[in-house]
Amino acid sequence: MKPLRRFLDKIKPQFEKGGRFEKLHSVFDGFETFLYVPNTTSKNGVHIHDVIDLKRTMGTVVLALIPALLFGMYNAGYQHFESIGTLADQGFFDIFWYGFLKVLPIVIVSYVVGLGIEFIFAQVRGHQINEGFLVSGMLIPLVMPVTVPLWMIAVSTAFAVIIGKEVFGGTGMNIFNPALMARAFLFFAYPSYMSGDQVWIAEKADAFSGATPLALGALGEPQAHSTMDMLIGFIPGSIGETSVIAILLGAFILLFTGIGSWRIMLSATIGGAVMGLLLNAFAVNPFMEIPWWQHLIMGGFAFGIVFMATDPVSASQTTKGKYIYGFLIGFLAILIRVVNPAYPEGVMLAILFMNVFAPLIDYYVVQGNIKKRMKRANVSANA
Repeated sequence: MKPLRRFLDKIKPQFEKGGRFEKLHSVFDGFETFLYVPNTTSKNGVHIHDVIDLKRTMGTVVLALIPALLFGMYNAGYQHFESIGTLADQGFFDIFWYGFLKVLPIVIVSYVVGLGIEFIFAQVRGHQINEGFLVSGMLIPLVMPVTVPLWMIAVSTAFAVIIGKEVFGGTGMNIFNPALMARAFLFFAYPSYMSGDQVWIAEKADAFSGATPLALGALGEPQAHSTMDMLIGFIPGSIGETSVIAILLGAFILLFTGIGSWRIMLSATIGGAVMGLLLNAFAVNPFMEIPWWQHLIMGGFAFGIVFMATDPVSASQTTKGKYIYGFLIGFLAILIRVVNPAYPEGVMLAILFMNVFAPLIDYYVVQGNIKKRMKRANVSANA
């Protein structure tokens, strides 16, 4: 790495004030700080720095998403060959390669469009390039069907970056999860490309159903997929949302590194389980009869609570607030999924809805602590 460091040091003056490429300083700074920890010190404000900065944090989240991405590529090929009846004739590499060629363009379009807009905003504002899109650029492809047109990925990514983040001031200032904004935009603007049985399998045979477990549950039809298939991920669905095992590997990385909030993950799981039990208790249709624990491994529930609900920017910041925030996400996700047939994937709306209320939850948690301390202080003063 030393030759690269020497090369960057050699060209760096050209991008500094008075240099030939001064206007591209934000772009150079973005690449340099991505590769190396900055060697500068604070001139004002906080002077305590950790060994892991925002870029390293975002890089760890992307690493946690890799198991879901790789399995999503394999499953895209698996579902295709199964639908046309030639799965038994294919080897592991053939199946993965087919999915790789289908998923990679989606990832590339997401990063090219999103980072391009980030670069433009950084240059115009004269700011450093925000690091947040390192994660959003990977999350957006993973919550999309493999059949979604690339131009839709480009449009939804631009919408998420501009409307979902930059208008609020960039990374750290947005109130909604940008990746969910991209998915919500496509869901409401082009619903036929985001729901139904025809969008989850690339180039499938016409006679093959392609229905997801959620779709079968909503229709009250028997499940065509076993519990083990749902855990491993051999089911139709969004690219990165089908394998609970791959998602749990990502959750382990986030928890082990201290980046993901276990409070939100745990409380969201409890919230989903409580709503599932309530629906089971008052089951008046086949969808409400689905065992509560099965809801936790169906659809995008696991992916949502591990990678979306724990977004440190749009989630609650207080300890007690995280429990409340997570519980309500899990509770509402299963409620929306079952009660409202128009939105079978309720976790998307549940997280966006709670993003709005996260600041309010934190406000009342802080106010509650202030009142408690004031009451304690008054008791001590009167004693």
